[in-house]
Parts: sequence; structure tokens; C-alpha cells
Amino acid sequence: MLGRILNLYKKIFWSDEKFARSIGVKIGRNCSIVTRNFGSEPYLISIGDNVQITNDVRFATHGAGWVLRKKYPKFDCFGKIRIGNNVYIGNCVLIMPGVTVGDNVIIGAGSVVTKSIPENTVVAGNPAKILSTIEEYENKMISLNLDTKQMNYQEKKEYLLKLDEEKFIRK
Repeated sequence: MLGRILNLYKKIFWSDEKFARSIGVKIGRNCSIVTRNFGSEPYLISIGDNVQITNDVRFATHGAGWVLRKKYPKFDCFGKIRIGNNVYIGNCVLIMPGVTVGDNVIIGAGSVVTKSIPENTVVAGNPAKILSTIEEYENKMISLNLDTKQMNYQEKKEYLLKLDEEKFIRK
């Protein structure tokens, strides 16, 4: 009972990063973590420096052992997950066991990462595939930079609502 109360306290009052550290996730410096979905073996996950993990990102550290347990009752297999430095992981990404994400990587929202990702790349999809290098991404996106990062909410809202359509990302 005391354990349940402590877990409820952690859930309500602790930041996602503090919660992740408390369950064994190794986290570097200057990270922004907005998920608590670290699977049943969070101690097999390591996250580098300057990493942003957004809403509903999920980590899976074990495989589908259930199917083989009739034949092998104690069957279980695991894979460590390693996230490099300077990585952005978009909303609702699923990272599978054994994956290593290199440095300077962007993972697009909704991606399912089934294989390791080399450094300096942008990936997306199901399964996630390389879309471009970071340099190609930068060259494409730099013209869309609106320099709003230091504005407060109201300033940014007013600024964005006054802009012409060609200043926004279009698909």
C-alpha cells in the first residue's frame, strides 16, 4: 500500500525526467523529457546530452516472448536502447529493443524505429527510414526560421497571426 502511495506521489509531483531517473533511465545533461513510457526495463535505456523527447514517446526493451513460452517457459529476450547527443524525438514515436540512435538525429512524429539510426540524419515513417542528412534538413528549413524562441506566448501569437502564408511550412 505504501508503495502505491509513493508511486502516486511521484506521478503527480515529480517531473518526467526525475521520474525516469528514479526508475533507472540514464539521462545526460540539458534534456527535455515529456514521457513516462519507458517500458518494463527502464534501466536498459540510456539518453545522451541535449535530447528532447516529446509526448507519448514509447520505449520497448523486450521482445515478443509470450508466443514461445509454451515451448520455453522461461523465455525472455531484451535489447538495450541508446539515444545519442543532440537528438529530437517527435510525438508518439516507438523505439524498439536493441536500437541505437546516433548523435544529431531528428526522428519524425509517429515513427516506429526498428533499426539503429546513424548520426546526422533525419528519419520518419513506419518503419522509420532516412529522409535526409541534418545538413540537407538545415538548408531546406533555414528560410522558414521565424526567430520566435525568445518571445512570450502573447508576442509569438500576435507575430504569427500577422505573417503572410508563405512564411509557414506547407506540405
